[in-house]
Amino acid sequence: MLKKFSKFVAAFDGCAEAGIRRSAQRLGRRSFLSMLGGALVGGTALPMLPFDRSGGRAHAQGADDDTACEYWRYCALDGFLCTCCGGTVSSCPPGSEASVVTWVGTCQSAQDGKAYLISYNDCCGVTTCGRCPCNYNVGERPGYRMGVHNDINWCMANDRGIYHCTVAAVIGVSAAG
Repeated sequence: MLKKFSKFVAAFDGCAEAGIRRSAQRLGRRSFLSMLGGALVGGTALPMLPFDRSGGRAHAQGADDDTACEYWRYCALDGFLCTCCGGTVSSCPPGSEASVVTWVGTCQSAQDGKAYLISYNDCCGVTTCGRCPCNYNVGERPGYRMGVHNDINWCMANDRGIYHCTVAAVIGVSAAG
């Protein structure tokens, strides 16, 4: 058994040596270093490439489906939809209460072409719903402008600061629309 293993190692060593010698005759050090550098730069650039975060879910639901992230009122919503958690588009589910502070966004309805001012209210007080997560950042501002930033737990202003879900209430319509 040891002789067969020794023969195998010798054959492998011979093939490896022959391959290395052939590549050394055809390729110089500079070309090897350039290929190595390209692989390293390409490997570091790989995390910057865009990728699909949808998890394979199709986004072809109708614009009138208020349990879909594509519903027109949800253009600046970041959180769980209350319509999937026992509430409606504009009211919190039973047992939760609307946050005393909110953020607003302007969304355009595809049906009438008008721009609407939407108040995004976090519903607070019960455990996180965890259903229908949406994260749209259309027109989102940097984090230093907290009044127009949607990544904040607005429930911190309430006595019961646990986030549950988010509603999208229409509070105004554009006159120019």
